[in-house]
Amino acid sequence: MHQNERLLQVLDAKTNNYMLPFFWQHGKDEQTLRAYMNAIQSAGCGAVCVEARPHPDFCGPLWWRDMDIILDEAEKRNMKVWILDDDHFPTGHANGALLNAPETLCRQSVYCKPYHFDEEGLLALDAQEIAQLPETPKTPLQMGIESIAPPKHRQFDDDELLGIFAYHAVDCGETIDLLPFMQEGALTWQRPSDEWRVYQIGLSRNYGPHRDYINMMDRDSCKVLIDAVYEPHYARYKAHFGQTIAGFFSDEPELGNGALYDVNSVLGTPQDLPWSRELQAVLTKRLGVDWKRQLVYLWTDWGETAQKAKIRCIYMDSITQLVECNFSMQLGEWCRDRGVEYIGHIVEDNNQHARLGSSLGHYFRALAGQDMAGVDLISQQIMPMCEDDPQINYQHMPRDGEFFHYMLAKLASSYAAIDPLKKGRALCEIFGNYRWSMGVQLGKYLIDHCLVRGINHFTPHAFSPKAYPDGDCPPHFYAGGHNPQYRHFAKLFEYANRVCHLINGGHHIASVAVLYHAEAEWSGGEYMLSQKVARCLTDHQIDFDYIPADVFERREHYKTDLHEGLRINGQYYQAFVLPMSEYIPSCVAKGIAELQQCGFPVFVIDQLPKGICDGDDVLLNTFSECNVIPLHQLVSSLQKLCAMDIAVKPANNRIRCLHYQNPADLYLFINEGNETYEGEIFLQRKGPCVLYNAWENRLEPLQWRETENGIVLSVTIVPLHSLIVVFDVEDCEPICHGKPQTIGSTIISQWQRSVCSSIDYPHFSVAKQVKTPDDFAMEAPDFSGFVRYEAQLMINQKADYELCITDAAEGVELFVNGSSAGMQIAPPFRFDISSFLHQGANHLAIEVATTLERERAANPIDEIDRMMTQQPTSGSGITGDVFLLEKGTA
Repeated sequence: MHQNERLLQVLDAKTNNYMLPFFWQHGKDEQTLRAYMNAIQSAGCGAVCVEARPHPDFCGPLWWRDMDIILDEAEKRNMKVWILDDDHFPTGHANGALLNAPETLCRQSVYCKPYHFDEEGLLALDAQEIAQLPETPKTPLQMGIESIAPPKHRQFDDDELLGIFAYHAVDCGETIDLLPFMQEGALTWQRPSDEWRVYQIGLSRNYGPHRDYINMMDRDSCKVLIDAVYEPHYARYKAHFGQTIAGFFSDEPELGNGALYDVNSVLGTPQDLPWSRELQAVLTKRLGVDWKRQLVYLWTDWGETAQKAKIRCIYMDSITQLVECNFSMQLGEWCRDRGVEYIGHIVEDNNQHARLGSSLGHYFRALAGQDMAGVDLISQQIMPMCEDDPQINYQHMPRDGEFFHYMLAKLASSYAAIDPLKKGRALCEIFGNYRWSMGVQLGKYLIDHCLVRGINHFTPHAFSPKAYPDGDCPPHFYAGGHNPQYRHFAKLFEYANRVCHLINGGHHIASVAVLYHAEAEWSGGEYMLSQKVARCLTDHQIDFDYIPADVFERREHYKTDLHEGLRINGQYYQAFVLPMSEYIPSCVAKGIAELQQCGFPVFVIDQLPKGICDGDDVLLNTFSECNVIPLHQLVSSLQKLCAMDIAVKPANNRIRCLHYQNPADLYLFINEGNETYEGEIFLQRKGPCVLYNAWENRLEPLQWRETENGIVLSVTIVPLHSLIVVFDVEDCEPICHGKPQTIGSTIISQWQRSVCSSIDYPHFSVAKQVKTPDDFAMEAPDFSGFVRYEAQLMINQKADYELCITDAAEGVELFVNGSSAGMQIAPPFRFDISSFLHQGANHLAIEVATTLERERAANPIDEIDRMMTQQPTSGSGITGDVFLLEKGTA
């Protein structure tokens, strides 16, 4: 039996670091910067990601002074430093370099302007009307921002008219070029019949909310970012590259067309679309010499469906390949050539990962050059039991809960698994703009949500050295000592770091590969979002990976092998699922044909595709042997044809699981419901095994029994408490006998309560006799800080004792006779206090740290802060009962 080396390292407190929080820079003094580096390291983080938020002198003398200080502290503390690669997010501003750059390097859009005939069917246009650009509708968020800070756009004078074309809306092949009808800048044309439509196609740089940003599809434009930000850092800190400096982080790079954060930035909508000179060359090659006439199908709702699908897919495919090559790969290769790495994420929210505007059109291609697969989890996107509702978030923006809960994190872990460059590393920027109501209990839920879906690196958002309160996207974990839960967040980060160490360096076991829906959406046909399939699988404890069509096209890169099934970069799958797609790429059709030839299970949801979006429809003839099933039959169909790795009895759609091999097996189980789960879990492997308590960093006994095909665990999984089963540990017994049981229980309800703010800790005051449960939030609705409860406990005989607090808000530390018995952040809060007690009188002190929600809600910074602040709902202090439990062997 091989030893579980990773587990032994964790138990010996010898883990690597997987936490790289944002450390915001505003030009603060040296003492503050050094103090914050100490606070960050003390919070269990071995790295920082330095972000100008905003810095008054990015890449100037003050910035270099601050970076010198941070790097000096990092070297002393053996910490790593990542650098967010622009003066402010989203990445692409290039520190303002585009403001005076040649216009050919700036962003460009293609637009479509429809024209209308008079009652007689006559179209008459003058030069001014032709020169007028059509408007792109703005989102409410954009209008709100611009009402506060009107944009100051650079104006360009290189608008270009590509053509004015008349199209027969019934006979879509008939088109008339109207430019020959123009005389002295004006155009007059009489339509032959009512079926004719006229559209103007043109180019302009006077579109988009960020016109002074780089063009993600233009190689020279993207190099402006390298020259403006990357090269100056390399010139000054070359000796630190690959040593203290770990790499660069791109934050939400965008194509930038359309309206700001428009979640529906898809083809077929009234907006400008991304363009570049390189794109024009590609489309000329792929669409032919009359490419200009064909562009209209990127917008229209009429026309031959198959033709539109082809043109739209070619356009999006061309865009995203250019983004991959010119932006993502160029930056990644620059970094790797200099001994550092490139990481970050795009805007994935509400399915934008495969769309235009505020994202980059294709999740996998956008991150192709990065060394980790990243996503971000912000703004209350994921909340307990909120897979479906609310559909509008607290910022009054649309929210697709199903996407956030069933796709977001799995995008990163899937890409980390299938791309050799990523080396199994998946990163999540987490907690940003959850506001002050977010404390360690929600933090634990979110961390576990990510861990069980395979995330193994985190960028907590954020440490801000601005004077408290900083209203910029809280929570802030330290807040200059004002956050009562700073030490509790440190414990959470240490917990996450231990689990991350266990799920790094190996690979997860995923039974199913689910096709990424990008091309299906691009085509404009009917399709099913990939997360619909994912929800079905997740709720039945069947793990999966999202795979892009590129795994079939770029087989050498992805190490795709279809000879005896489906294997991608060493990940072996038992089935392939094609969500309902009216159109699919030819490479997918060919891949399915090969899988069928070797008898590999292929499931097509609801209906077969009707067309190939980039090739000959004859390829669809190979689909004859596919299993076409409705979504609700997928699980049962998989169970008949595939050997399921994990089975839960009784069935429960709130239990989440991760099977990881490194090379020893590890199973992580999370209960995302609101009720404790008790039951049995079948694992398709042999014992022995034990529990690993990642919070306390210790091994614990586990009840299990062997069966013919594996083992069955007897488990209790409490919400907010992970259950980790580990194998290949020496001296673990096959079955644990004599599980400790509660043989006596005493409720403790009389307490002396006192309080203090975080900045005044530990100087408590305002002592008062109270009884628990304590409704302190009602008594002091504006209070945030520490609530301390003290009592005397008489022990008459030596025994094993546990103190249990059924509920509290939120982080709890217990002191027995002046010594800390530990810190817990999730109810029920259980403390083994046997070693702290003595016969006779014992002093108990329970310190409960609240969030800053109530204090901040009562004291908004400004009107914007007031608008963003929700009515407080958190409790304060001990909100449940306190029990002394005597433990014994049943």
